[in-house]
Amino acid sequence: MLTCKEVFLVLGKNLEYNVRKKAGEHMIIGIIGAGASGMAAALAAAENEKVRVLLFERQARVGRKLLVTGNGRCNLTNLHAMERGYHGEDPDFAAPALKAMDPEATLAWFAQLGLYTVAENSGRVYPYSDQANSVVDVLRFALQKPNITLYTGAEVTKVHYRDGSFTVQTEQGNYLCDRLIIACGGLAGTKLGGTMLGYRLLRSLGHSATRLRPALVQLKSSWHGMAALKGIRANCHARIFRDGQAFSESTGEIQFTEYGISGPVVFEISRDVCQGGGKWECCLDLAPELTHDQLAQMLSQRTLAQIIAEDLLTGILHNRLGRVIVQAAGIHLQRSAKDISPQEMDAVVNKVKHFCLELTEPLGMDSAQVTAGGINTGEFYPDTMESRLMPGLYACGEVLDIDGDCGGYNLQWAWSSGRAAGLHAGEVTV
Repeated sequence: MLTCKEVFLVLGKNLEYNVRKKAGEHMIIGIIGAGASGMAAALAAAENEKVRVLLFERQARVGRKLLVTGNGRCNLTNLHAMERGYHGEDPDFAAPALKAMDPEATLAWFAQLGLYTVAENSGRVYPYSDQANSVVDVLRFALQKPNITLYTGAEVTKVHYRDGSFTVQTEQGNYLCDRLIIACGGLAGTKLGGTMLGYRLLRSLGHSATRLRPALVQLKSSWHGMAALKGIRANCHARIFRDGQAFSESTGEIQFTEYGISGPVVFEISRDVCQGGGKWECCLDLAPELTHDQLAQMLSQRTLAQIIAEDLLTGILHNRLGRVIVQAAGIHLQRSAKDISPQEMDAVVNKVKHFCLELTEPLGMDSAQVTAGGINTGEFYPDTMESRLMPGLYACGEVLDIDGDCGGYNLQWAWSSGRAAGLHAGEVTV
């Protein structure tokens, strides 16, 4: 509910706009950032033909980060991406925007823009072309509206607020706006455009931020054998432990790297891992569809064959991974399988079902797909994305303290929050 002060501020903004409207001027909405949320905001605001939108992008083209999402396929939403699957100091903040533009509405919106999509059994949605540039292109074409002006290569340096208007300062010049939407994204993926700009601008306008840290990120391990597993992919059930206590878990594909572990299953459980003290460990069940006894029975049959220990897990695991597991169980690779004792075979089964790696740290913001933390959501209205501190100021997308699970959740938040901000900024109530 609006306070008396907020009511008077809003009425003042509307009165000012009505005076300008009578003079034949359009209301000008400035949007800083032409990523997913910024483009969604621009298109929503521009639905009001009496509004003029100025869209500022510091890079040479729009949607650069979108081009690398989903390994270049662009996992643009998830059919299950509603209230659950979101995080932050107040994850419920995301609910109104997500309800107003849910995954079904998002896909209908993209269909109107000309994008044909396909959903996987997991709920992840991709462009039918399997190319992220298809998503970027339909958005780029949609931005070519008479009341949208796009400025690329336009680095915003400062924003000033005075007498009910915002001045956006860039290296090319200054621009006066009636309303301003901050959609700069987060700090994650700095090589692709991650930036502190949105946090800095909003702080300069009186807002505060929670602690920033990487999410959906690879994890480093101190285990000595990582180099031998580099490049291997495997299906597994992964569990994270902190000081022996279960922290998070997920099932899916893991990828081993020279420094640790990566892949979808790691991204899903990486949020806040290795943040703070304690001993962190990731334990993998590398045959999650087999029970301990079923696997033991399969391996016992192999002791009858004329094979050596290094081939014991052939056909069950990647050959190189199988050899590492056998060695980790303390068995020499050249031993005959028929000489392996029941106790040693049980040790192999235990390693397959419980292969544990000590974790040291996340890879960092450069490699993270999204930023955990951000501008305090308590300072914004959840249904409109408008600032509670400064009417006419909005924020959307990753710059706010909302981050989602792996699999299209973060892009759904970008579309939903961006559209909420753009629609409301483009409205004027009399």
